[in-house]
Amino acid sequence: MSKKRRMRRIFAEDGKALVLALDGYYFSNKTEGIDRAIHVLPQMVNQGLDAILVTYGMANIYEEEFPDVGMLLRVDMSSKIYDPSVPYTQAAFSVEDAVRLGADGVISMTFPGAENEEVAHDIALKLAKEADQWQMPYMCETLPYGYAVTNEASKSPDVIATAARLGTELGADIIKTRFTGTKDDQLIIQAAKRPVLALGGPKTNDFQEYLEFVHHCMSVGAKGVAVGRNVTQNEHPVAAIAALHTIIHKGGTVADAYQDYKALSQR
Repeated sequence: MSKKRRMRRIFAEDGKALVLALDGYYFSNKTEGIDRAIHVLPQMVNQGLDAILVTYGMANIYEEEFPDVGMLLRVDMSSKIYDPSVPYTQAAFSVEDAVRLGADGVISMTFPGAENEEVAHDIALKLAKEADQWQMPYMCETLPYGYAVTNEASKSPDVIATAARLGTELGADIIKTRFTGTKDDQLIIQAAKRPVLALGGPKTNDFQEYLEFVHHCMSVGAKGVAVGRNVTQNEHPVAAIAALHTIIHKGGTVADAYQDYKALSQR
């Protein structure tokens, strides 16, 4: 299968993607809701979910739940699993492993500006080359100074833009990175030269506020989001996907999306 065909398994016909990140087991012990969300995955797909980010073990455990959705395999993992800041990562799986599992793409992190950035850059560079050989899309989750926002620079649009472009220069087909919620986030899109998915961000207890953030990301040029806990830990994850679909694929307002969320959550 060509890379272009695999990209169409991740992105819808409009060139946008609503991606659910289920790969938390590689980075944290805060994984509440992931398995529960997987059990309602068919319902999420019916409400507009395009693709999922998964671990190797998950792809094996839940194979029957994943046939009708695009799938990206997480091929790196934290080497300090109980540190939520994800200070170090290590290579875990290969593009060949992803092909064998029937995945449509692979993803790894890199941390420009971090103390150990060369390790993650090396992982990304090798993956991009291997992905080209296998005609497999490679998504680079490129986060300046580390996984968490730890200083002013790590949440500066121009710094994030530089990190996004580095992911492209390393060979990524898709960029995943954080957005700041300001109009200067358009700098990230301009720099990347690749489709950019917004990092889902920290868990919020106000889902309407999260919808406002997603609407902002789309308004500055993001091609979608890769969201985790704001769906998996939502009391109504299927309704949450429906609301995000309204914004990402229908171009709806926050009010439209929240109305869809409330309507479906009350069924």
